[in-house]
Amino acid sequence: MKTENKKNISPKKDFKILVSMGTCGIAAGAKDILDTIKKYLEKSKTIAKYEVIETGCMGLCHSEPTIEIVNNTDNSSIIYGKLKPAHINLLFSANNTAQEQLTIIDKNWYYPEDEENTRNFLQSRIVLRNCGRINPEKIEHYTENKGYQALKKVLSEMSPEDVIHEIKRSGLRGRGGGGFSTGRKWSFAAASNSKDKFMICNADEGDPGAFMDRAILEGDPHAVIEAMTIGGYAIGANKGIFYVRAEYPLAIKRLNIAILQAEKNNFLGDNILGSDFSFSLEIKYGAGAFVCGEETALIHSIEGLRGTPSFRPPYPAVSGLWDKPTVVNNVETYANICPIIRKGAEWFKHIGTEHSPGTKVFALAGKVNKVGLIEVPIGISMKDIVFKIGEGIQDNKKLKAVQAGGPSGGCITADHIDVPIDYDTLKSLGSMMGSGGIIVMDESSCMVDIAKFFLEFTVEESCGKCTPCRIGGKHMLMILQKITEGKGTKDDLKQLHHLAKVIRTTSLCGLGMTSPNPVLSTLRHFKEEYNEHVLERKCQAKKCTALLNYSISAKRCIGCTKCARVCPVNCISGKIKEAHIINNDECIKCGQCMQACKFNAIIIK
Repeated sequence: MKTENKKNISPKKDFKILVSMGTCGIAAGAKDILDTIKKYLEKSKTIAKYEVIETGCMGLCHSEPTIEIVNNTDNSSIIYGKLKPAHINLLFSANNTAQEQLTIIDKNWYYPEDEENTRNFLQSRIVLRNCGRINPEKIEHYTENKGYQALKKVLSEMSPEDVIHEIKRSGLRGRGGGGFSTGRKWSFAAASNSKDKFMICNADEGDPGAFMDRAILEGDPHAVIEAMTIGGYAIGANKGIFYVRAEYPLAIKRLNIAILQAEKNNFLGDNILGSDFSFSLEIKYGAGAFVCGEETALIHSIEGLRGTPSFRPPYPAVSGLWDKPTVVNNVETYANICPIIRKGAEWFKHIGTEHSPGTKVFALAGKVNKVGLIEVPIGISMKDIVFKIGEGIQDNKKLKAVQAGGPSGGCITADHIDVPIDYDTLKSLGSMMGSGGIIVMDESSCMVDIAKFFLEFTVEESCGKCTPCRIGGKHMLMILQKITEGKGTKDDLKQLHHLAKVIRTTSLCGLGMTSPNPVLSTLRHFKEEYNEHVLERKCQAKKCTALLNYSISAKRCIGCTKCARVCPVNCISGKIKEAHIINNDECIKCGQCMQACKFNAIIIK
C-alpha cells in the first residue's frame, strides 16, 4: 500500500513559477506571458524542472504582468515585473545583467509565507496569505497551505459558543466600513431560537478604485468559503449566500469552482466531515448599485426587492433575510476567521492596536509611485504607506492630502500624515477606514473639485428613499458647482456646511450619513481653498476651468498659428509670424491650444 501511494505522488520539482493571473494581471497581458513560458519550457525540454502555477493577484499592480520564480530547495525567490513575451528567454538565460533589469527587489512589497514572521515587515499577510501563492482553482493547493484545518478544529474540538467566544476575544472588527465587533454580531444571531438562519458574504464592492474583495475571491476563494461555514456552525445556520457584483466575472468563476470542489470533498453539504452539521452555499449577483453595499439594501436585493435600506433596529442579525437572523460580513472580514481559529485570539490581538487588532487591506491608488494591493497592520502611519510602501509622490511633487474610506470617507492632510491608521483616529480626523480605498493627492489637486467629484458619485448612486440624501445631496452638489464656476458666495459656504451636518445626522442609512464626509473634511482642512474660489474667483490648482484665464505671451509667441488651427471655437486671432490673442469671452478652456503650442507661449492664470 505504501509503495502504491508513493507512485501516486508527483515528484517535487526544482522550481515553481507563479504567474499573477488576477484581473489586473490578465488585463496587462499575463495570459501571453503564461503561454510564452509554457512554450519555452516545452521547447527547451526543461518542463520537468518547473511547476507553472496560475495564481491570483500578487498585489504588485504597479508592475503587472508579474511572475515569481521560487527555488523549492531553499524557498528563495525572485519577482519579475512589467514583463513582455520577449523577456521570457532572458529569464532563463545565464545573463545576470539582463535578468536584473527585470527584477523587482522591494522588501516593502514582498512578505514571507510564514504568518509568524509578518511583524518584521511593513506589510503583514493574514487576509492575503494565499493570494499570489496558490492556484485558486485547485483545492489541493489550499489544503496544502493549512486550508480547512480551522473547520476541522471547529467541528471536532469546539462548540458554537467556543467559536463565538474566540472571535469576540480576538477583537476582530468588521472590515466593511463601520468596524462593528464581528463576534458580537455573530452572538446576536446565535442567541435567536429561529430554526432558519443565514450567513451572507457582502462582495458588492462599489467604492471607486477599490478592488480588495475582488482580489481575495479571485486569489483565495476557499478561505471565505471555510470561514462562512465556520460562521454557520457558530450561529446555527445551514445556508450561506455570496452576494457578488456581476462585474466580477473572474471572481464568480473561481468561486463557483471552489464551491463545487468543497462540496465534492465534504467541506460543504450534508454532515460535513462526518459531523452532524450541514451547510450549503449559493451565489447571488448584484447589478452594481452602490447602495447595495449597505446590508439591509443588500438583503432586499437578494429577496428580489428594490435595493433600498431599512430603518434599524431591528438589525439583520436579529431579523434579516426573509425576517430570519442573518449575519452579513464582507469578504475581508471572513478572510480573517480561519487564521484566528487556527492560531488563537491572543496571536491576532498582538497585531495592530489595542482597540483595532489585526491588519487592513488597502487599494493604494492616485499620485503615488507604486500603486497596488497592500495589507498592513492597523496602526501603521499613512506616511509609511505613502512614502515607504508607495515610494513617494509621482514627479517629486508635494503630498497634499489622502482620501481614505472611498466616496464616503474624508481627506487627511499632509499635516496629519504621521497619525496611526485605525478606526477611531480616522474618525476623529473626519475620515473613516471604510472598505479600504486610499487615494493619494499631490499639490496639483483642487480640494473643492475633489469634494465635488465624490459628491457627484454619491448623488448618482443614492437610492432616493430618504429626503436628506435625495434632496440634500443634490443641493450640496449645486452649491459646489456654483463655487467651482466662480459664482459662489459666503452664504453658499455657510449653507454647504449646514446641509452637510443635517444630512449626516438625518439620513436613513450609513451611506447617506457618510456622504457629506468629503465636503466636511475639505471644509475643515482646506477652508482657504474654498475662500479663494469664492472671494478671489481663483483655483490655484488650475482644475476648475471656469475660473481660468488663458492668454498668449507676446514674447514667446512666434505666430506659427498652430493654436488658432486647433481651437474648436475659433477664439484665437493673429497674423502669421505675429503674436496671437485669445478672446476669453469665447474661450471654453479646453486646453487644446496649450497642447499644440511648442513654445510654452500659452499662459494660464
